[in-house]
Amino acid sequence: MSEILENRTYDEIAIGETASLSRTVGEADIQLFAALSGDVNPAHVDHEYAASSMFGGIIAHGAFSGALISTVLGDLLPGPGTIYLGQTLRFLRPVKPGDHLTVTVTAREKFDDKKRVIFDCLCVNQEGKSVVKGEAEVIAPSEKISRPKIPVPAVSLGNAPFAIHA
Repeated sequence: MSEILENRTYDEIAIGETASLSRTVGEADIQLFAALSGDVNPAHVDHEYAASSMFGGIIAHGAFSGALISTVLGDLLPGPGTIYLGQTLRFLRPVKPGDHLTVTVTAREKFDDKKRVIFDCLCVNQEGKSVVKGEAEVIAPSEKISRPKIPVPAVSLGNAPFAIHA
């Protein structure tokens, strides 16, 4: 049976309401993000360079964590029909391959005139340490939407198949 994406309308969202997802970051995630974005900073893709950096190895792009926040907002809270207006992020710790992130958004403030919601955003690692925090502003949907979740297409990097498991 397929999963269903169902939104929370502006009127349904309560201040303090949260939604989260968890994901282990793999090296393939970092490589795929580099391929999609074109950001091939050696801190992300060059093992030799990264080993001598202050982080002692490759790290995920900061925007990768921001993309996970976007996933929570677009799929869970508010969900389908959400219009993403802006985001601020503070990168507090590096994210390395193998780190398990939990990304949480919390409704902080609502503006009735334009159906806007401000969410606090937090990404923590497997040790419970904050790696990214910030806020996002969205226009929450005014109509209920319930749709089957479309499977993410499989992609490959070179000879290695890669699938996203959300």
